[in-house]
Amino acid sequence: MDHAADRPQRSLLVLYASETGTAQDVAERIAREGRRRWFVPTVLSMDEYDRSRLIDEPLVVFVCSTTGQGSEPASMTKFWKFLLRKSHPHNILSNTRIAVFGLGDSSYPKFNFPAKKLHKRLVAGLGAVPVVERGDGDDQHYLGVDGGLDPWLEDLWAKLLTIWPLPLGKEIVSADIVPLPSFEISFAEMNGGGDPVDGMFDQLGLNKHVPSATASTPRLTAVVNVNQRITAPDHFQDVRHFEFTVDQPTHNAGDIMVVFPHNLPDEIALVIAHFGWTDVADKPFTLKPTSPDIHLPLIHHHAPLTIRHLLTHHLDIFGRPRRYFFHLLSFFTTDPLHASKLRELASPQGQQELYSYAHRPRRTMFEILQDFHSAKVPLKYLLDLIPPIRPRNFSIASSPTTHPTKIHLCVAIIEYTTKMKAPRTGVCTKWMKHLQPGNKITYSIKRGTLRLPSPDKPLILVGPGTGIAPMRALLHERTTNGLTDNTVVFGCRYQNKDFLYADELTALERAGALKLLTAFSRDQDSKIYVQHRIAQNSALVYDTMVARKGTFLLSGNASRMPVDVTAALVECVMRETGVKTEQAEEVVKTWEKEGRFQMECWS
Repeated sequence: MDHAADRPQRSLLVLYASETGTAQDVAERIAREGRRRWFVPTVLSMDEYDRSRLIDEPLVVFVCSTTGQGSEPASMTKFWKFLLRKSHPHNILSNTRIAVFGLGDSSYPKFNFPAKKLHKRLVAGLGAVPVVERGDGDDQHYLGVDGGLDPWLEDLWAKLLTIWPLPLGKEIVSADIVPLPSFEISFAEMNGGGDPVDGMFDQLGLNKHVPSATASTPRLTAVVNVNQRITAPDHFQDVRHFEFTVDQPTHNAGDIMVVFPHNLPDEIALVIAHFGWTDVADKPFTLKPTSPDIHLPLIHHHAPLTIRHLLTHHLDIFGRPRRYFFHLLSFFTTDPLHASKLRELASPQGQQELYSYAHRPRRTMFEILQDFHSAKVPLKYLLDLIPPIRPRNFSIASSPTTHPTKIHLCVAIIEYTTKMKAPRTGVCTKWMKHLQPGNKITYSIKRGTLRLPSPDKPLILVGPGTGIAPMRALLHERTTNGLTDNTVVFGCRYQNKDFLYADELTALERAGALKLLTAFSRDQDSKIYVQHRIAQNSALVYDTMVARKGTFLLSGNASRMPVDVTAALVECVMRETGVKTEQAEEVVKTWEKEGRFQMECWS
């Protein structure tokens, strides 16, 4: 069937594949900027899109993130398999113009690999016409994703307007015009048909429409059993061991628990008071999208909504702001100086100032709202201003073989002070710190990226700090089945303060279930890290990986450790074989290709 007639002129399809929501944020930004240029955008996740219609799309922008060790997000998997079909003619997309932007972290060897392979397949394999070169967003850039996105978008819009000039008599809509809200708000009458609350809501800038139900997606529920600090009381880092009871085992060793956090009630009370919504915070309302391509948020089976529930369970008001936050907020301030400053922070020219004001001190959105106190945000714009709370991923620290109805986590509570002496906390771990036995949490399970070798092969597990979590799960799986050819490399600052699961690991070593190598970086004058222990044991590493075809698994912080550990493996090969650096690097890359050198690291 020919769907071309269904497409409006200047149609712009934006397809995204997201793990944490950043790719969706970028896709929505592209759509907003497209509307200002009189394109007609549709934004969809790749797994929501009818792939059979791709051949009729005149213009598609793809935004895809990277997960694990260079894998595509789960929402891209089916779409990617569809593109790989051998039955597709090599020029099937010759009438489709495309642009691809990738999101990743350049500290990983396969930086933005999903975007790279997607762009190559679309152009070289299916004949799509690229509008611009592929773009790369890098978490390591001091401006984050925007560091690569801003110049890429500038180039994209310039090229698109040469292909599709503005309609006759039209100009690019000024960024100084307030956009329409994504949702209309409808408040229910109170007390079973009593007095409506019209006057009060009019002051908040609300629309009234027939109530509509919110969407919901069923999630799993776990009960908290243990929330125990496992670092010394005088250590700067609070690391917690959590145990949850689940109805039935739903995970495998090495999988990830996706936790849906809340904001704390006392903090939400401050937010409600700041906005002046105390009297209406618990009045029920419903949401109605203002456009067919806008989806209702999934707010944990709760309908009708209230302001308090929305702020507690859905909106990341204590998270870090996007640039669009400053742009939208500028429309609602009554102070000209505030409005001018907000527009500066949202502009390409103001990115250094934005970094200094917001990103470096890690100001939260609520703190910024307090700074720009003249802003009076209409409730109908709240979901446009504040993004949803994203679920957090935690590597499971237990095996269902040993704990069939339990899930263990090893979580570092994020608490620190900036150079401005302002205390900072993580949205999720702050909430988790306050969990008590008997509390319930909402979660789902996601497949992890680490894979165990066959039972007859040796295994090296490297997990400094909380990177020990998935290693503990995999180790339990192995040792429970009587597999003892395991080497564990663990690193932390002090043996007596943050040696996580020390008793358990040393007991397993005494039982002959593993060989334990430790690196306590601050217990001596010179700092010793896991990469040093790996290099010092080059004979063991080489024998495991080359002579016996073993597997090397790495988990932990992504900032420098993956690079340093990879360099240590290269050094091991050079030391044991005498080959030069380039040859040793090829050996380690071969281990990666064979799936025998795997990483699961996080920023």
